[in-house]
Amino acid sequence: MKKLGFGCMRLPLLDGNDHKSFDKEQIFKMVDTYMSKGFTYFDTAYMYHAGASENMVKEAVVDRYPRDSFQLATKLPTMMLKETEDSPRIFAEQLQKCGVQFFDYYLLHCLTKDNYEICNRLGVFEFVNEKKGEGAIKKLGFSYHDNAELLDEILTAHPEMEFVQLQINYLDWENDWVQSRKCYEVAVKHGKDVIVMEPVKGGALADVPKRAEVLLKEREPQMSVASWAIRFAASLDKVFMVLSGMSNIDQLNDNTCYMEDFKPLTKEETDLCFKVADIINATISVPCTACRYCVDDCPMTIAIPEYFALLNAQQRGDDDTAIQKKKEYDELITNHGAASSCIGCKQCEEHCPQHIDITKFLGIVAEKFE
Repeated sequence: MKKLGFGCMRLPLLDGNDHKSFDKEQIFKMVDTYMSKGFTYFDTAYMYHAGASENMVKEAVVDRYPRDSFQLATKLPTMMLKETEDSPRIFAEQLQKCGVQFFDYYLLHCLTKDNYEICNRLGVFEFVNEKKGEGAIKKLGFSYHDNAELLDEILTAHPEMEFVQLQINYLDWENDWVQSRKCYEVAVKHGKDVIVMEPVKGGALADVPKRAEVLLKEREPQMSVASWAIRFAASLDKVFMVLSGMSNIDQLNDNTCYMEDFKPLTKEETDLCFKVADIINATISVPCTACRYCVDDCPMTIAIPEYFALLNAQQRGDDDTAIQKKKEYDELITNHGAASSCIGCKQCEEHCPQHIDITKFLGIVAEKFE
């Protein structure tokens, strides 16, 4: 397989406020372009697009291409499991939604300390191993959002896990919370192949400060800023797939052009990525990747990822940017709860893979924009 995976968490929409309003014409065009260039790996999940991503993958990929021409990955939502019966119920639903008899890659979604305890308590590892034995799962693994020490514990206890999906990008490589490097090294120690998620950190590494962009363009004028992030992750030896949540045909065309005949970064180019990371870290306010895990249970319907994107953009910009972002904020709160409406229940923080102090930053958003 070529190393670029089609992530289906940020598919193009007709209405940005409705995450089920798929731009099907563009999605079909993207899938056809992707497949025509020899890429075959599609990654979805039960939770993506308010539960509709798997259905869209069926319509755009499964219903239109032979089953042996692509690989399909999806995930069991560990954070949603309450009873032992939930795993078989959701798995059966996923097979039906995707229109397949088996998954090429099946993951326990978002293992953290709490979600790992849920899996142990509800017999989830036993269940997925049973499904693998039946042939309904070809490759078994998990996506991970916690520290390297716990990852080592999980892989020691469950050697049957064949791969790990990790958040790896040059901005998080030495991050104390994400621990990209340390987690990667644990996976390598256990002999596990690695899939990379969030290589562009929710788009943050496609829109870098001007000084950082100049450095990258001086080195490779023809390469996009985002390409550096994708290629950084793909250059790691044990990485066999890098997922990109491509939201339009232009992003897909850009990603596929340099991943069709992928060439790993040199040491000098890798060092340049770390120099760019230092510049970004000096300007970024909130390390949000816009995964949207925080919004589903928000009782005040606060548009958390959108507000954090505005805060980060204001931090990077000038006075004119600040004025424009204030206007965008005012438009958003006509349909969503304002940042100041947060009641401090912290349900959002329980679901945040980045371990962000969301309530604190919502207070900053309120100060800046209200």
